[in-house]
Amino acid sequence: MSKTFQLDETQKDLILTNLDSDGELSCLKAFKVARLIGVKPIDMADVCESINIKITNCELGVFGKLDFHDASLQTYQNLAQNYTQDKRMECRIIWDEAQKSTLKNVGSTVKHSDIEVTNCQLGCFRERKGKKELND
Repeated sequence: MSKTFQLDETQKDLILTNLDSDGELSCLKAFKVARLIGVKPIDMADVCESINIKITNCELGVFGKLDFHDASLQTYQNLAQNYTQDKRMECRIIWDEAQKSTLKNVGSTVKHSDIEVTNCQLGCFRERKGKKELND
């Protein structure tokens, strides 16, 4: 169930000035905007929905149009230590792995693997399934 947000003009302006050329808010900018407008990142999907803005370009490749390079077998093995038997892993855990590497490397690996990302930190989804095979 979505939360209802009443944003003031300053908050709306901060969101609008961070939109991309398509009028959408990227995943990375959504984290930035959450800080700027004083809301928890988990509420950003509802905040954006309240003013008809779409969050796009998930840094982990779950949704959007970002380009990714090939998967990293080493990164996949590092991530595999944290996923459940059904290969599910929370977004925040994957982002933590990116601190040891790069977000682009980890996102590319997730995008091209069988890892199922769950619980988006921005509230965009609870579960999404990966369907691709890992590129060696």
